[in-house]
Amino acid sequence: MDYVGTLTDQVQGMMRGLVASLPSFAIALVILLITWIVAKFAVRIVDALTGKTTLRPSLKNLVDTLAKLVIWIVGLMIALMVVLPGMTPASLIAGLGIGAVAIGFAFQDIFENFLAGVLIMLREKMRIGDIIECEGITGKVEHITLRETHVRKLSGELTIVPNSILFKNPVEILTDHDIRRHELVCGVSYDTDLDHAAQVIEKSVRAVDGIQLDKGLDVFAVEFNSSSVDFKVRWFAKSTPRGMWESQDKVIRAIKRGLDDAGIEIPFPYITHTFKERVPMGSEPGETAA
Repeated sequence: MDYVGTLTDQVQGMMRGLVASLPSFAIALVILLITWIVAKFAVRIVDALTGKTTLRPSLKNLVDTLAKLVIWIVGLMIALMVVLPGMTPASLIAGLGIGAVAIGFAFQDIFENFLAGVLIMLREKMRIGDIIECEGITGKVEHITLRETHVRKLSGELTIVPNSILFKNPVEILTDHDIRRHELVCGVSYDTDLDHAAQVIEKSVRAVDGIQLDKGLDVFAVEFNSSSVDFKVRWFAKSTPRGMWESQDKVIRAIKRGLDDAGIEIPFPYITHTFKERVPMGSEPGETAA
């Protein structure tokens, strides 16, 4: 048996088949190029249409992504049918179904993040620009994709968070409203008239700029501490971290100034040192060494 001749005939047959299919490959490449162009223009058209609406930026990103995804799926199916003439849309869909199951098991985390990204974009909460806190990460949401969310920490670093983490864990949205409640604890000495101290604290806080007095202002005596009676002061101001720090700074300064003017002490722990006279060995208490 001529193995070399058989192998040569097979290679030649493969080469002839490859050459014969080159036009189909060329047409498929042209189809993919057209698909890329159509997808690019489709995104511009979608942006123009959604730009006239009140859709959230995350929803606009989702619409753009879905438009590109649909166009690329159609383009790839047409290109495959050109390269493989015996393939039909029904067989492609069936193959995609079987392939999706296999790919789903192989890339479970990727698809989990993908679906979580779609659901995050659809829900109204956690908009781009919000300050959030999740799993020890605190920062500003800069961008949401179908797989990950970009969170800029308050110190400037960028954290890329998989969408599944934001979807499966509690997320605290600090800027869901422009105004939120802030609080601090202030102590006064035990010899202070508590009613008078509460009035001084409340008057001092009311004079601070930026406090939303219509939302309420609370001054509660909450605890007998080791060296003070503690008041909890609660007020409403801007919800951003910087707004909170600025507001808290003004409130602390105002309370300190008000208590000082009223002669009310803000106590601090006192330490009393007791010195014991040393008695020499063998001496009775009260005796002095010679």
